[in-house]
Amino acid sequence: MVSKNYYDVTEWPVGNPYQDIGEVINSMIADIKSRQRETDVNKGGKPGAVIYIPPGDYHLSSQVIIDISYLKIMGSGHGFTSSSIRFNASENEWADYHELWPGGSRILVDIPLEVDVEEYKGAAFYVERNGDPRISSVEFEGFCIDGLHFIEDGSGATNPENTYTNRKTGIYVASACDSFRITGMGFVYLEHGITIYHADALTIHDNFIAECGNCIELRGWGQASKITDNLIGAGFKGYSIYAQNFGGLLITANNVFPRGASSIYFDGVTRSSITNNRLHSFYPGMVVFKENCSENLVSSNHFLRDHEPWSPFLGIDNCLDDLYGLLYINGNKNSIIANHFSEVINTKNIKPVGATPVIIRLVSGSGNFISSNHIVATEVAARISNSCFTAQVEALLATETSDALPVTTVLVEEESFQNTILDSGTETQVVMNKAINAFRETPMAGV
Repeated sequence: MVSKNYYDVTEWPVGNPYQDIGEVINSMIADIKSRQRETDVNKGGKPGAVIYIPPGDYHLSSQVIIDISYLKIMGSGHGFTSSSIRFNASENEWADYHELWPGGSRILVDIPLEVDVEEYKGAAFYVERNGDPRISSVEFEGFCIDGLHFIEDGSGATNPENTYTNRKTGIYVASACDSFRITGMGFVYLEHGITIYHADALTIHDNFIAECGNCIELRGWGQASKITDNLIGAGFKGYSIYAQNFGGLLITANNVFPRGASSIYFDGVTRSSITNNRLHSFYPGMVVFKENCSENLVSSNHFLRDHEPWSPFLGIDNCLDDLYGLLYINGNKNSIIANHFSEVINTKNIKPVGATPVIIRLVSGSGNFISSNHIVATEVAARISNSCFTAQVEALLATETSDALPVTTVLVEEESFQNTILDSGTETQVVMNKAINAFRETPMAGV
């Protein structure tokens, strides 16, 4: 027996999903609400529903508005492929491509937008419900949300497809929510991939979120959530992972690609963990703690900072210099333990000229514990290529003998006091006031 609470967008009598899947899904949600009116029927009454999107291309020009709990929207493949590589290749090459666009169960965001429209109106999926209880257990799984194109933004970019601007968002959650799940999804060419306010017990797991202006933004405040096992990469203007006023956030086992202005940016985040991630960036400011981030754990991560090797993005950066630090800390009682940092850059490109790059910068705060971090800093002559894939792989695999690069492994600013720095650099590599902070240098072999 087929459940009344299972919907297939290709079999629904209202609208045409290939022309406007938004109209179809909104009609389905209206049907669910019309059938599930009672809040207490045999200890139930509102089980929600599943909406299935088979593999195919579905244009969306009507925003999907979700205001019910227990709704799962699912497809059969995240369908991610690089649009940036295609748009930065000659169109003469496209005829030989096996495919040109993302695939799987794919939604093409065609929402028409004015220049000054409110941000949420550019979202393919907009979630909001006021009152009690909070909207709960909305799930997105296994399909692709494609913003299609970036646009001219006044920056003078040679190729508008490289601006990371189009005022489009994949999923926008505006109201307090509980136990949402976003899993196995693909997000590409959106100015904002996922934007969520006031999240509790949120799971963002095993997604491919790349070539977006910003990938994951947790705004307002929230608690007890996790961002795990994702492949993520924002553009040079935005964040790969951003969290604001959050407590109990777990960021683990993510592979964060370069080009984002920051890999992880914490704004007033407390008692959270960044562990076992691979973080790669072309710029300083890889992980930033701002506005008194306190009692956080940063452990067992691999930080790699090197140069942009792909010719379309040469000369573009996040406007931070090498004195900013790869890890920037404003806050108290954070633990920075057993991380590996690789700084592989050319001294000719250091900003400001002649500066000694900073790896960990403790700007202000007390009670921070920085211990057993391994910093490898080498000078390299960057190789430039027109092939994104080849250029980055060659850069990652290059381990030939290089000259050591002088760096400040830990810089403790004068506004910081009663911090402990252990085994994270030699006497000459750590810059701090040892009268008001504790220090033990890393032993030098053969000394």
